[in-house]
Amino acid sequence: MARFLDVHPVNPQSRLIRQVVDALRDDQLIAYPTDSGYALGSRIGNKDGRDRILKIRGLDDRHHFTLLCKDFAQLGTMVHVDNSAFRAIKHATPGPYTFILPATPEVPRRLMHPKKKTVGVRIPEHAVVQALLDELGEPLLSSTLILPGETEPEVFGWNVKEALDHQVDIVIEAGETSAEPTTVIDWSDGEPEILREGAGDVSGFLAVD
Repeated sequence: MARFLDVHPVNPQSRLIRQVVDALRDDQLIAYPTDSGYALGSRIGNKDGRDRILKIRGLDDRHHFTLLCKDFAQLGTMVHVDNSAFRAIKHATPGPYTFILPATPEVPRRLMHPKKKTVGVRIPEHAVVQALLDELGEPLLSSTLILPGETEPEVFGWNVKEALDHQVDIVIEAGETSAEPTTVIDWSDGEPEILREGAGDVSGFLAVD
């Protein structure tokens, strides 16, 4: 049965954040709110975490995982950002964008796209997630919590608890989140390609293209 933690959405309690990070370091799987719906998260080094996420979401190995980063400096250790992308991505973060870029050697191969060797990265604008990333000290392996047969992410913690009570270890409740997922932009070939138009405005990227 998953633990259900009620965390303040603006001023997250340090004690609860430490509990979640301790669980992540113990290779547990969490469901947590972001600025674009709920997501599933595990430590990058958790070899079982990736498989558990794929199973819950009903996805295959071609799924593009996302690494949630605290800031642009941390993002830059995970992916290669060329000059054409640097300014636009930095301007858009933090915010509801996921960028697909070539992975650096810091990213385990099992987390990369099997053919493209890319990975998704994003810097969220959510106090709870920023607190988790600050305490964890490394990016968080993540995937939007869109259940099989659904088209939008979960937005209520109690719904997540009911649906995944025996499939995740912790559910964080921090108030209702947005139902609109991130805008996904593939910049792996040197120019931005909009793969999914979501909460993030795409106009600036269309101008770059």
